[in-house]
Amino acid sequence: MRICSLLSSVCAGLLWLMIPEVSSGQDTRPSASLAGPAESRALPINSPTSAPMAFVPAGEFAMGSDRGQDDEQPVHRVTVKAFYLDTQEVTVARYAHFLASQKSDPPFKWNEATGGSHENKPVVGVNWYDARDYCRWVGRRLPTEAEWELAARGTEGRMYPWGDAHPTRGHANAGRTKWQGYDTLTHVGQFELGRTPQGVYDLAGNLWEWVADWYDAAYYQFSPRDNPSGPSTGPLRALRGGAWNNDAKTLRSTNRAGYAPDARRNDVGFRCAKDAPPPNAR
Repeated sequence: MRICSLLSSVCAGLLWLMIPEVSSGQDTRPSASLAGPAESRALPINSPTSAPMAFVPAGEFAMGSDRGQDDEQPVHRVTVKAFYLDTQEVTVARYAHFLASQKSDPPFKWNEATGGSHENKPVVGVNWYDARDYCRWVGRRLPTEAEWELAARGTEGRMYPWGDAHPTRGHANAGRTKWQGYDTLTHVGQFELGRTPQGVYDLAGNLWEWVADWYDAAYYQFSPRDNPSGPSTGPLRALRGGAWNNDAKTLRSTNRAGYAPDARRNDVGFRCAKDAPPPNAR
């Protein structure tokens, strides 16, 4: 079945609104605001329903920033086991397959997505539960905050996914002021200058990304050292990466945010992760 026909079953018309936009009735509160040499191994899974994945080696790194917001402090040493991470944010085309298979409710702004021109744009308007369910559907899961930050910063502690250079239009889609439908977004995997050494794209800009953890501004004060997975509960879920309507400070890879898990926004998307097998099994 062509993607455009999948989209047309749930698309109707075009609506233009000011940004950032949130589906009505949803909480929109933002938060206060030991790997060896880089490897570029890809998980050989790529299909119309799931993105290719990059291997992120196990390692130790300094999580957080003493120069960032209060919720980025204190800097603390963290070890994370090896995992795989989608090299791209989940696209309109891939999410359309999920909707058709699961008969799920379409996300916020889905009526603005059209087959062809928008198929390779990242899907917007999914809440945390939508993102979790899609990742489960493709046999994956949401990354933890610690995994996401290790993938974005590496063990060397990059300020941005590509390094410490200030973002330009060649690095990320950011700095926009008005939502103009899916044309506001760029195609996934477009910014070669913005990719990580492992080949992961768009960890800064385009869309905020849901991660698995509950959000707690004070979590770094009591975070465990090994494979932290966030607080056991809370009112907000964590997001990372910044979006099309953010500035360079917000795109920093240590920056954190928290939204209500049922929030659907036009500046939020997601990508999936997967456990890596033990070293002797790879």
